[in-house]
Amino acid sequence: MKLYYAPASPFVRKVMVLLHEAKATDRVTLVPVSGNPLDPGTMPVDRNPLGKIPALERPDGPTLYDSRVIARYLDDLLTAHLYPAAPHLWDTLVIEATGDGIAEAAVLMRYEMHVRPEGTRSAAWAEAQWQKIARALDALEDRWMSHLAGSVDMGQIAVGCALGYLDLRHADRDWHSTHPALAAWYAGFAARPSMQATAPTA
Repeated sequence: MKLYYAPASPFVRKVMVLLHEAKATDRVTLVPVSGNPLDPGTMPVDRNPLGKIPALERPDGPTLYDSRVIARYLDDLLTAHLYPAAPHLWDTLVIEATGDGIAEAAVLMRYEMHVRPEGTRSAAWAEAQWQKIARALDALEDRWMSHLAGSVDMGQIAVGCALGYLDLRHADRDWHSTHPALAAWYAGFAARPSMQATAPTA
């Protein structure tokens, strides 16, 4: 299998953490790509028409894309057990969607303020994305800490990767001080070998 990736992407990191947790990093070949919404660059648009990563080229069917699709496929293929059975599955999926939503809004903020040409950027639009993140952080702090403290699953991985991306690209927002329980959980989760091995540096 080939995984089209860029190490700073929180969505790619989700997949990489899964592979590390399943001790299956040797099952994929990493293919580095780069691009953005204004210039697809080397993104695998022939395999994912949306021009996004991660994209997983597999031997038994079309290339898979969207990190949640890839995560479900690999979890099944590798019997990683990172998605529990129902009824706990629904909580895991909601938390995964929350983590992915944080990451998506954070990436859109990055694109708005660093990819769009000066003069066309909207600080108000970027701030609206941050408000989505702030509401999601509040929800995690208020509703989901008991789940985050449980056995490792893809919900935790998605949230961990999203919070790591906030620290990488939006450290000035200092979400740690306003969400102490979530920050304490993240400090422990970020120390996992799978998170350490996939931590982006730029």
